[in-house]
Order: sequence, then structure tokens, then C-alpha cells
Amino acid sequence: MRQISSFLEPVDYIIIVGYLLVLVAFGYYISFVKNKKSDENLFLAGNTLGWTSIGLNMWGTNVGPSMLIASASVGFTSGIVAGNFAWYAFVFILLLAVVFSPRYMGAKVLTLPEFMGKRFGDSTRNILAWYTLITILISWLSLTLFAGGVLVQQLLDLPMYLSVIMMVILSGFFAAAGGLKAIAYTNVFQMLLLIAVSLLLVVMGVEKAGGLEAIYAQTPGSYWNLLLPADDKNYPWIAIVLGYPIMGVWFWCTDQSMVQSVLGAKNLKEGQLGANFIGWLKILDVPLFILPGIVCYVLFPHLKNPDEAYMTMVTQLFPAGLRGLIIVVLIAALISTIGSALNSLSTVFTMDIYVKKYNPEASQKTIVKTGRLVVFFGSLLSIFITLGIDSIKGLNLFDIFQSVLGFIAPPMSVVFLFGVLWNKTTTKAANWTLTLGTFISIGIGVLYLWVFPNEVYQWPHFLLLSFYIFVGLSVMAYLITIFDKAGQKDHQTLLRINPEAKPDKQVKILWVLLCLVMVALYLIFNGH
Repeated sequence: MRQISSFLEPVDYIIIVGYLLVLVAFGYYISFVKNKKSDENLFLAGNTLGWTSIGLNMWGTNVGPSMLIASASVGFTSGIVAGNFAWYAFVFILLLAVVFSPRYMGAKVLTLPEFMGKRFGDSTRNILAWYTLITILISWLSLTLFAGGVLVQQLLDLPMYLSVIMMVILSGFFAAAGGLKAIAYTNVFQMLLLIAVSLLLVVMGVEKAGGLEAIYAQTPGSYWNLLLPADDKNYPWIAIVLGYPIMGVWFWCTDQSMVQSVLGAKNLKEGQLGANFIGWLKILDVPLFILPGIVCYVLFPHLKNPDEAYMTMVTQLFPAGLRGLIIVVLIAALISTIGSALNSLSTVFTMDIYVKKYNPEASQKTIVKTGRLVVFFGSLLSIFITLGIDSIKGLNLFDIFQSVLGFIAPPMSVVFLFGVLWNKTTTKAANWTLTLGTFISIGIGVLYLWVFPNEVYQWPHFLLLSFYIFVGLSVMAYLITIFDKAGQKDHQTLLRINPEAKPDKQVKILWVLLCLVMVALYLIFNGH
């Protein structure tokens, strides 16, 4: 495929530059003009987020350019099976809403390491703080910057280092200047734009392919099944059913970048409604991001590189002007994910390491200044890591993203589930699971991805490996707790949900409706 930039015309560049200028101006207005209070909490938006901002911000953090390209690529080769990573998530978003968020917000914490510090003590909080920083730096910042750098490199014909620096400057501006509030407000507009443009691409593609019935007739039946046979090479149903929950609990219930929007809610109800909203938004992932790949399979069946499916659709179907608009949407998604990650990195370091260990009496002004310095240095470090990742070739971006998450997830999932659901879980069990468990989990991941690659050596599916590691670490946490003579002090006050904080009627109705819709979708998209 020709360089994407060769398809662009002057009107496309005008739209790109104009949008970016509007975005910067809007961010400046939110950050420095609109009711800026000197004592406002930089990290949790002063607890002012409503359910729409929470849902759109979480979705914006989750939706990156790598998802658009990788999802279309998977759609081109396998159909909607990758939709499990979006639709199966409702179970764990519900878990966040009704099990975790009442306890997080009831404890009045800024970060999840702070919550676990109240549960297990400062030693666990310190381990979790550094664990979270490394996770954000690698899985959110550097991998996202790499995917975005590749995309911008293709779109604007820029070298990798300039592409990455441009993304960091734009994202860092919002994270450093206005914190979560600037990111959340701009995300509302960006995500609405993403929905509109992606929907337009799908409609134009489906129309050109002759309609949904024609697309269904020209694709294998397996393309429309969410659960594939147990012997399927890429996505066996057993791996998804058993393995994804480990990733789902970690990602949706314990990851600072995702949960932070709920922590910034006006109140618990708004947080629970916001979580419900992203559950509905995740339904859109399949028609907006995977379906274009399936349509591309029908329209351009001889495409050599499936990773080009999304941009092939854009360049072949969109006229001048709309091509610039889709580039704007992709850049907006980059800014959203990277900006939220930078803000989370800043929050964890500032509150869980700097304030907790080194300057407990720090003023709000000092805290904000420190947070902005963390954004700056975190941005620099992520650039160098990204350029190092750029030297790695021949990796499938979608599977690498999912497998990295799969190997990061088990220790965190075990510690948070045991810590929240079993009052007897001890500090020793939590710390050993986080330290030794992380060494085991990441070590197996390194062996699987690099030392003894799966394409040469016959490993179980990476999702099954994640499940096996989770089971092993759960047994370890249980045994350590049982044999820990020191025991653990009672945490019923911290872990019990206040009866007044339980979901009200509106929240319950919306969650019941979402669950019914998701069950119906799984019934419809199987047996083809």
C-alpha cells in the first residue's frame, strides 16, 4: 500500500492542523480559565466527574489507535472472535461497579496502592506503587506510544522519533496543565468524534459491499462466532472463558489508569453509572473497530498485510477532507490514552511515593508541581523505551498487547481479589504474591515471548498460561495466609460496603438491562 500521506490533499492538512489548534485552546481554557481553583485536586478532577465524562474517559483511555488497527486486522483474518476482549468485559466492569468501587470510594483514596496500604500496610503500598508505575510506563505509555508512532509515521511521513515526541508533547500538555479534568473534558468531544467518523466508515463500507447480508454470505461462518472450537489455533473458547477473567479483573478493577475516572466521580452513584455507561460503549467496539476488517475482507480479499485493513478502508472509501478527519480521530485517541496514562503515572508517584515517604507535609502547590515534573520525566523516559521497542521487528501488535497484559495480570488480580473478598488474607501473603508472583508471571512471559517463542515451541495459549499462573498464585496466597501465625487485624470497617452505598434502583435497572443485552449478543453470535 502506498504511503498514507500520499493520499492526503491540502484540505486534509487544514483539518488536521485546525483540529489540533482547537484541542490545545480548549485544553488551555479548561486548565487555566474555567473556574480554576488553587486547591483543586489535580489528579481526581476535584471529584467533579459525572457519569458521562467517566464512561467516555474510560472508553477513551481504553480505545487507542493500536486497537483500531489491530481490531480491524483480527476482523480481517478471524472475524468477530476478538470481540470477546470487549464484550466479555461487562462482567468485570460490573464487578468494579458493585464490589470494588464502593470500597475504594468509601476508603476515600486517591490511588489503588493507597487503598491496599490501608488494607495491608505501608510495605504492600510501596510494592504496589512501584509495580503500578512500571506497569503504566510499559503497558500504557511505551507500547501505546510505539503503536501511535508507527501510525503517525505512516500518516504524516514523519520519522519515528518525531512522531513519538509530537504525541508526548500534546498528551503531556493536558496531563501536566490540567490533570484529569482537562483530559476528561476533551475526551467527551474526542470520543463523540471517534464514534461519528468510525460509524461513517462502517456505513460506507457496508454499502459498497452490498449490505450486511452480502457481507455475511461472502465470509466464513466462523467469522460470526464469539466462541471458537477448543482446538482453534488462535482463540480457542476455553482460553477465552478461563483466561480473560484474569486480565479482566486486573484491567477493569485494579489498574490505576482505568479506575481513576471512577475515583474522580462526584459520588458513588455517578461512578457506578459511569461504569455502566462504558459497558454499553464497549458494545460499539465490534461494529466500529472489528467490522471494518471484515468488510475489508470482502472488498479487498487479496490484501497481503491484514494490519493495513483499517487504513485501506480509509484511503479507498473516504474522499479528501474525511481522510484528514479520520487522522484527527486517531490522533485524538492517542492523546486520550497517553494523557490518561501520564496522569496516572504522576498520581501514583506523587501521592504514594513522594508524599507518603518523603514529604508528608507537602502543600497542594508542591504536590501539583511535583506531579507536573513526574509527567515531564515520565514522558522523556517513555520516549527512550518506545524507541527501544521500535528496534523489535516481526511481532503481531494485537497478540503482543494482550499477552503482555495476560502476564502482568495474575499477581494483581490475586492480591486484590483476596484482599477485598477475604478478610483473613495477610500482609505476608499479599507481599509474597506481588514480589515472587510477579517474578514468576513476568518470567514465564519473557520465556513465552522471546526466549522460547511460541511459534517454535508448543506452549499453551497465553490466556491459559495466565489462568494457570493465577491458580498457582491463589494457592500460594491461601497457604501463606493459613500458615501465617502473625495473622491479620480485622478490616471489616474498610472492606464492608455501607448499606447506604449499595446500588440504587436506577443503577440496578441499567445493569440488569446491560446484562440481558450481553447474554443476547452471545446467543446471537454463536452457532454460525
